[in-house]
Amino acid sequence: MAERRVTQARQISSITGGEIIPLESTGQHSPNPLSTTDVSSADPEDPEGARKPRFKTSWNRFIGRGKNIGVIQSIKNIYGCSWLNLLLLLTPVAWWAHFDGRLSYSLVFALCFLAIIPHECLFDYCGEQMALYVGTDFGDLITITLNNAVEVTLAIILLLKCELKLLQSTITGVVLLHLLLVPGAAFLTGGARIWEQDLHPIHTQLNHTLLTVGVLALLLPASFYAAISGSTATAVSTTGDLPDLGNSTQTDFLNMSRGLAVLLLLIYICSRIFYHNPPGAGNHSLNHPMTPAQLKEREAKLEREEPEVNQWVCICFLLINIAVVAVTSEWLVDSIEPVRHISGITSEWFGLVLLPFVAFSADGAVAAGYFFQKALRQIWSGRKNPEPPNTLAKAEAIDLSIQFVLLWMPFLTLLGWWTGRPFSLLFDFFEVALLLGACFLVNFVTADSKTNWAEGFILLSFYAMMVLCTWYYTGESDVSALVLCPGQSATAA
Repeated sequence: MAERRVTQARQISSITGGEIIPLESTGQHSPNPLSTTDVSSADPEDPEGARKPRFKTSWNRFIGRGKNIGVIQSIKNIYGCSWLNLLLLLTPVAWWAHFDGRLSYSLVFALCFLAIIPHECLFDYCGEQMALYVGTDFGDLITITLNNAVEVTLAIILLLKCELKLLQSTITGVVLLHLLLVPGAAFLTGGARIWEQDLHPIHTQLNHTLLTVGVLALLLPASFYAAISGSTATAVSTTGDLPDLGNSTQTDFLNMSRGLAVLLLLIYICSRIFYHNPPGAGNHSLNHPMTPAQLKEREAKLEREEPEVNQWVCICFLLINIAVVAVTSEWLVDSIEPVRHISGITSEWFGLVLLPFVAFSADGAVAAGYFFQKALRQIWSGRKNPEPPNTLAKAEAIDLSIQFVLLWMPFLTLLGWWTGRPFSLLFDFFEVALLLGACFLVNFVTADSKTNWAEGFILLSFYAMMVLCTWYYTGESDVSALVLCPGQSATAA
């Protein structure tokens, strides 16, 4: 192992022309010495630009572009970005159906479900446009945050409606969907015509640690509960008053969860600081010697490509879109309980499987349309000029899961504290086991920073296994009683 690391260091040194730094002492080769000043580039032909802090360079890039794009043109480009925007016409229809009261809850649920799809598509487009203004690193963060916007909005509505057990299941389902289904489909289709695809090694290594610590944070309350529940002979009440174990049991888990939430937030903040501002003069994710070439080409393309939307129009539109999604999500949540009773679907399957598809439906429709378009184009043109396969794997969905576990789940915990909702990180042990299994599998698949279509099929298969087993799962009544609002019964939750 040591000989292989030394050989790897020599190979990197021969490419970069830098001094070999022992990997045993540093963990990775750093092409530049440590410095307290972070810069955006280390171009020897532009020493003044090399000394500019990265945030100042990003700000100059943000305000220096898009000046020739008018408001009307920006709005036209936003609404014309996808054929799915035709579904925006369903938004006022869904609102009318909610207030009218004469239509069935199932129809209201379906209308709200379909109305959210184009708004998620608009989030994706605006995120891509903002990446043209801020670059790859901050652009990816904005895109990830916007892609989580629908899930977060839905989660906040569930929290305020005191659907806390359903909220826990939805959080688990969102994380599993973005860990297994989305990257699995991307690896399967992207690797169909190539031996293997690449991931950013440094980014992947950090993601392994972040994903693991986020899931282990959920294991701690579940293990604690398993220990104390085995040592008591009394059962948990099915009301929110908890007369058997006492309110102190719920309070203990709430205090424990709030402390864990603060620590998870600190972990996420530190990870973003490291990723966007790594130690060393001129160091960032794109100039690392192990960065895939396609990532560098993508950044160069972002610098050359002109945006289609003015940045200020884009920001205003995002705020309006978030407000519309919030209202539509509230009508969706209002129709959940009647639909659940009519369909006979368990709340666990409803939250673990069905509700996460609300956010993913837009991405899935766009991806399916793009895939069929490329397939038809390939068949139509024959084998004369086949498009070369993409060597870079699409694994952004894993970043979505990490952000949801380390940022939004702690945020919901603290928001519940502020609003008086007893939302804790005590999840069903079955849900924790699913997250642990998904975390282990994803980390194992991406351990070498390479993927292929077979590994994508494995991720999809495990997600199908999870969906199958969840269909028969009815939940833990004792754990559900610990996340009830005061006066709320287990049947109402």
